[in-house]
Amino acid sequence: MKYISTRGGIAPISFSEAVMMGLADDGGLLLPEEIERLDRETLDHWRTLSYRQLAFEVFSRFVDDIPPYDLKELVDRSYDSFNHPEITPLVKVDAIHILELFHGPTLAFKDVALQFLGNLFEYLLKKNGGRMNILGATSGDTGSAAIYGVRGKDNINIFIIHPHQRVSRIQELQMTTVTDANVFNIALAGTFDDGQAIVKALFNDLNFKDKYCLGAVNSINWARILAQVVYYLYAALRVRGEGGGKVDFSVPTGNFGDIFAGFVARRMAPDLIGRLVLATNENDLLSRFVNKGEYAVGRVTHTNSPSMDIQVASNFERYLYYLFDRDPKRTREAMESFASSGRLEFAENIRERVGSDFSAEMVGEEETLAMIRTYNQKGYLLDPHTAVGVRAGLDFAEKGMPMVCLATAHPAKFGDAVARAIGSEPVLPDALAAMLDKESRYEVLAADLEVIKEYVARYAL
Repeated sequence: MKYISTRGGIAPISFSEAVMMGLADDGGLLLPEEIERLDRETLDHWRTLSYRQLAFEVFSRFVDDIPPYDLKELVDRSYDSFNHPEITPLVKVDAIHILELFHGPTLAFKDVALQFLGNLFEYLLKKNGGRMNILGATSGDTGSAAIYGVRGKDNINIFIIHPHQRVSRIQELQMTTVTDANVFNIALAGTFDDGQAIVKALFNDLNFKDKYCLGAVNSINWARILAQVVYYLYAALRVRGEGGGKVDFSVPTGNFGDIFAGFVARRMAPDLIGRLVLATNENDLLSRFVNKGEYAVGRVTHTNSPSMDIQVASNFERYLYYLFDRDPKRTREAMESFASSGRLEFAENIRERVGSDFSAEMVGEEETLAMIRTYNQKGYLLDPHTAVGVRAGLDFAEKGMPMVCLATAHPAKFGDAVARAIGSEPVLPDALAAMLDKESRYEVLAADLEVIKEYVARYAL
């Protein structure tokens, strides 16, 4: 299996090279040359597998330069840190199935991918005798999951940028109370989009990238997407069982990475994965794209679901590549146009294709809080991001078609929002309560490319 750039400017590379490159050297995003369509016999066999076994089988179809024994050991070690034997269990609440993705060490769905990616980085660096300085921007959960994935690991430093005072208190503490010597937290005096733009600019500075061996943990790294594909297949196979048929999914998303993993899963198993519902909060860049055919940057609105407070979706380019029939020239021109104008518009025939790939809905603040209240009365507490997905999922649910809603974080990570909905904060799990009295370490820096560049250069390996 070889990997190519959405912009067509690099020769095909191996999986391991793609992981280490992160962002393609031509500024594009990396994708496998082909996505295998699974036959019914394979899917019937996969119904019997545990999550770990399924992850190994899925990864094996995209990884051909890591020996099977080593790959299996990486999978097992990555999911040993989860506190539920099913890794991503399903819970049925009335008409929907909730896929709980928050049983990892930081209680967020990002752990599913970043525990694997952290171990993968360590494995590849030991194999090649290299070093890496990981650089990433976070709107909340990616940062802590990435930090927990690589804290204390040899030959790796990690620099995580989060928007200062624009993530939840728990999210901030999960990052800043990790004081391992290889962890550097940057509180940016700006937005997540500012941080993401700085990260992309540093990766596009090829001299800087090569000199400091920059590595990516944001969902621009293909291994992140690959790890997330697994839970779509796992959930659909569990829900449908022996009877077969399709399963719909509702996905709260701001950066397009999680739902793009669902898009990949559907390309692998189109007879299993059905409708993909894209759920956004009031930062509705992506739902406007699906429903109106425009992809245009707006002003960031701060909401009760801060991890989706995003106006530039870093994984959108991967979908654009497929939307343009895998034409790298057209994809590159579109992204260059967007970089200069902040806007893309699509013809009617393209809009029809988008509508066949996704349904979408924007869920407002009051609707989000109402959904938390409603499900709390049913005996299930939602975090605000999951509530956005559940609201949209219910609106698009069809009789006889199972709807799986992705639960992306433990509600205790967003206690203030939950309290606004139900009048009291959720009880903190022991792991979160223990952080409240820990030392916190971070540095507030200006949202300025040169300032961040100098900071990274000063502390890089």
